[in-house]
Amino acid sequence: MSSNVVLLHSVDSLFSVASSSYPLILRLIPLLLACVSVAGQAPPLLSVDSSNGGKARVVTVYDAAATSTYVPDPPTIERMVERGLKQLWNVSDVNAGWRARIEPSDVVGIRIHSSTGKTSGSRPEVVAALAKSLINSGHPAHQIIVWDRKLASLRAAGYLSLRDRLGVQVKGARDLGYDGAVFYESSLIGTMIWGDHEFGQTGEGRGRNSFVSKLLTQQITKIINLTPLMNHNHAGVNGNLLGLALASVDNIIRFQGDAERLSVAIPEIIAVPELGDRVVLNVVDALIAQYQGQTLGRLQDSAVLNELRFSLDPVALDVLSIAELEKQRALKGIEGATLNRSLYENASILQIGISDPDLIEIESIR
Repeated sequence: MSSNVVLLHSVDSLFSVASSSYPLILRLIPLLLACVSVAGQAPPLLSVDSSNGGKARVVTVYDAAATSTYVPDPPTIERMVERGLKQLWNVSDVNAGWRARIEPSDVVGIRIHSSTGKTSGSRPEVVAALAKSLINSGHPAHQIIVWDRKLASLRAAGYLSLRDRLGVQVKGARDLGYDGAVFYESSLIGTMIWGDHEFGQTGEGRGRNSFVSKLLTQQITKIINLTPLMNHNHAGVNGNLLGLALASVDNIIRFQGDAERLSVAIPEIIAVPELGDRVVLNVVDALIAQYQGQTLGRLQDSAVLNELRFSLDPVALDVLSIAELEKQRALKGIEGATLNRSLYENASILQIGISDPDLIEIESIR
């Protein structure tokens, strides 16, 4: 397995003889994963900024004019993106900042959350602002792909208009099929559905792998991860880790709906080089925080924040998002949700980012 996470296969025998201890074993696996190799090497340090004393930097940009009656204002959003990137990258010229991180030959994928429709998830105005900023730096528009798991959800959320206005591509990862040579392996056997790489196949080992979309293995070379500030009942937030992982691979039903399974699988999937190693920027669309609803767009369970958040560290952003959602529920007198802290702690073990709030530095721009 040259391009996938190599798990501790001795765990397989534990599952077979101790199925009653399954939850405990799941909790123990991450503690062993410091020894796991990716393509025969130690897991890469994906996002921790060593120049910042081992701490995560998060830049938040607030503008009261960012939305009006829940509708984003494009010129304001574009200014917020400009200010946030300059601060995060410590540059006076955003164009130079892009060129330092993205080569002219790169195909840049802006990963978004579109399944909740036009009024929730990642908002097209924020996506457009990021795409326009990159295009203004000289990057070819046709080498930018706005993507999510399914093209149908992108179409329903209105993203095809960006293709017409900006010249970018819009694609669904699932629609392009999966690469049989690049996968994440787990001892947990999945049930194949139509569209999965192994659907209709039989034989030993079927259902153990989650294959990476060809969109990522054959087209996209750099990823901008744009996620909404929106709750998830089992992961805490529909954030950078959960969103990118579940949009990128097949055979995911085996993990969904179970916090412990997600806490193990999501960090390991992100550690697949074709995913985590290609992320150059993480952005949280915090214009509107939805603290209840998960897969449904529910403005009645939302609070207007008028913020965008930027970081190299996806874990730090997710941890802050969970704290914000907890705060908003408390303000509404809603009983706190059960938090899946182990998912983000496991991500730290795999050196994907910082989960300790005390090690996250927030730089606020108003």
